[in-house]
Amino acid sequence: MRSGAIMAVGTLASRVTGFLRTSLLAAALGAGAIADAYNTANTVPFIIYDLLLGGVLTAVVVPLIVRARERDAAYGARYEQRLFTLAVLGLAVITAVTVLLGPVFIDVYGGSMHGSQRDLAVLFARLFAVQIFFLGVSAFSGAILNTRKRFAAPMWAPVLNNIVICTTALAFLLVTAGKVTPDSISGLQVGLLTAGTVGGMALQTLALWPSLRGSGFRWRPRLDFRKGELGQMGRMAVWTLAYVVITQIGFAITTRLANSAGVRGRAEHLGDVGYTPYFNAYQLFQLPYAIIGVSVITALLPRMSEHAAAGRLAEVRDDFSAGLRLCSVIILPAAGLMAMLGSEIIVVLLAHGQTTLANAHVIAEVLRMFAIALVPFAGYQLMLRVFYAMQDTRTPALISLAVVGTNIACALTVYRLLPADKIIVGIAGGFALAQTAGAAVSWVVLRRRLDGMDGRRVLGTYAKLAVALWPLIGFAYAVHAVVTAALGEGLLPGLLALAVGGAGGGALYLAFAKALRVGEVQTMVATIAGRLPGVRRG
Repeated sequence: MRSGAIMAVGTLASRVTGFLRTSLLAAALGAGAIADAYNTANTVPFIIYDLLLGGVLTAVVVPLIVRARERDAAYGARYEQRLFTLAVLGLAVITAVTVLLGPVFIDVYGGSMHGSQRDLAVLFARLFAVQIFFLGVSAFSGAILNTRKRFAAPMWAPVLNNIVICTTALAFLLVTAGKVTPDSISGLQVGLLTAGTVGGMALQTLALWPSLRGSGFRWRPRLDFRKGELGQMGRMAVWTLAYVVITQIGFAITTRLANSAGVRGRAEHLGDVGYTPYFNAYQLFQLPYAIIGVSVITALLPRMSEHAAAGRLAEVRDDFSAGLRLCSVIILPAAGLMAMLGSEIIVVLLAHGQTTLANAHVIAEVLRMFAIALVPFAGYQLMLRVFYAMQDTRTPALISLAVVGTNIACALTVYRLLPADKIIVGIAGGFALAQTAGAAVSWVVLRRRLDGMDGRRVLGTYAKLAVALWPLIGFAYAVHAVVTAALGEGLLPGLLALAVGGAGGGALYLAFAKALRVGEVQTMVATIAGRLPGVRRG
């Protein structure tokens, strides 16, 4: 809980500034053709990183480093050096190849982009590819810090990235007059967006080095791998890469369909209904999971890896149960508030500048659909880490076939059946269904592996939280209905509804959860209160 709290504060700062970044970029670029080109191109570096390194870091590197250090501290330190050197060299090669293949990636993910929009997206894709190197070094550095039980710096470093991009968006607004399109954007504006986007990631990477040095890590390039080390990593990485490839195939298809929906929507005069509204809604949907879910998962993974290495599967089961129940305390009410106050959240955060009220309504529809996915998504992600802690990367890859297959089938179905302005809402619904399938299958498999999942306690906690959630939902919906009827829509009515509905609904939720004796809520409240100045501990 202490480690999770430290990371949650850092993640909260990161996500709050990330919200500001999303809001300012939406104000600067809008939700139309130029925003689709920017967001699609800026997604490519993260896709390539996930394909070739991201999953390996989580599923392979952290457990291997933990086990190497358990075997021998000096050997573990040398092993870290070898892995870090291999990662740096690999990242340099991957970055260069991605720059060359920029047009290919836009053809894959850009859907029906053509003309000046496609040209701009290709240019951005090539320029933004430099982020792959910094992103990989940053993630690898964070993984090393996590194995050394230093969680704060990796959670706080993204704040610097967000600040740089916020400044870039403001500067873009200052040098821009009127609406910018792919045909009218200037070289200065392209250079400004590129410098801010790439520079922010570079600063995020450099910010981790003081913490690395403070932890005792000194990088001395070496590639003197011992016999069997690369083979062990390769055997684990093969299935991890298979998992990532499968998930990215699903992402490529849904992104392409969303971009095609945007082109169709503009041609049919239905507004901006493409990838950018979907992208913005997804960023907001992830906030509760990122604040509490990622923090708890990151703190638990080294601990679960140690227990799994020692064969203490009962303790792995207990760690999972505690993490899932703790996550649910925040994630359930967050899903309820997103569903009831989604319109107000989007209007307050994004309906500014180039992003209109009509754009906000589209994003809010997608966000409400994503809210359904929040609980199964968090549970599925936590269960994946249990497999990784046991050095099993094969099972998650096989489960992902069912998850991605469901997602693709739903996306293709809604693309063919729904009007253009409803396609991205349907794709979000397919995502929710796929995450539910992944969570259900993972639960069944892990239940056999761990000789149970502490299901009675987990389901008991969820049942109590579900009861406590209904007063929040009712109150938030009532506030939404009253404020909308009395004051209409806009920034001030949205702020009022969020303040009253969020605070009042949250208070009702806590009161009912306490009355139902939900221990995880009491633990979290006590931990937060104990960290506040002037609050007595006891």
